[in-house]
Amino acid sequence: MKRTALFTLILLLMTTTVSAQDYGQAATVRIWDNASAPHSNGLTGPEEEPEPWRLAKTSTAELFLYPADTTRCGHTGLGVVICPGGGYGRLAIDHEGFQMAQWLAANGITAAVLKYRMPNGHPEVPLEDAVQALRIMMGLEAGATGFTADKVGIMGFSAGGHLAAYASTMGSTKPAFSILFYPVITSLPGHQGSFNNLIGKENRTPESDARYSLENQVTEQTPPALLLLSDDDTAVPPISSTRYYNALKEHGIEASMHIYPIGGHGWGFRDSFRYKAQWQQAVLDWLQRFAE
Repeated sequence: MKRTALFTLILLLMTTTVSAQDYGQAATVRIWDNASAPHSNGLTGPEEEPEPWRLAKTSTAELFLYPADTTRCGHTGLGVVICPGGGYGRLAIDHEGFQMAQWLAANGITAAVLKYRMPNGHPEVPLEDAVQALRIMMGLEAGATGFTADKVGIMGFSAGGHLAAYASTMGSTKPAFSILFYPVITSLPGHQGSFNNLIGKENRTPESDARYSLENQVTEQTPPALLLLSDDDTAVPPISSTRYYNALKEHGIEASMHIYPIGGHGWGFRDSFRYKAQWQQAVLDWLQRFAE
């Protein structure tokens, strides 16, 4: 009894002291910070929340964990690491983060929202965070006992979609699948702010742009992908998704793409998006093929 109480106290302390942020998560795991990670993003000041649910200057990578509700949907055996968007300059932690995680968990899928470090011109940094998050959720690294899954995929929005595709193509440990919402993929035409923040505006060259235009990095080892976007998205042109889809098909990779006629950019989990019910059903139907 004493050991059980002690273990519970340790879990509570880990959750409350590692991160003061409360997004309704069951637990929080610190992956690493600039001092312990393989590379630093060079940001030494405090992290900021310039507006509600927007995190900026992040320099500590964390996972916010949401266990699958198996009482409603049985055991799918699936887990998803979620990468919020924000142009690689901030994180939209609500409608592209914990709201999505809570919905996945309610549908029997373990979810982990990744608060990744901003690259600040160090493109290796967010990839390190995403790969380590996948390894933790796969049980290959310590930290998420009781939350790991048999098959772990990755989901991303906008620049977070670039990170999800980045891990899928160039990561040393790859996800089982990816779900990409209006992802930044290609540099031209593309979301220049994302590439400026990832690579560093002054460091960009045609070679670096080509390297991080991820349609160029697809191989036969890239996992299947589901892409969801709006035809009228002017922030991240739909060509980002279509180029990635075409590259996947050229390499024989399973892929599905849903292009909704209107909605613009950045809708995520918002109720204002006219096709919310449709994308939710599309995601659940597509994930069913990976479930046990």
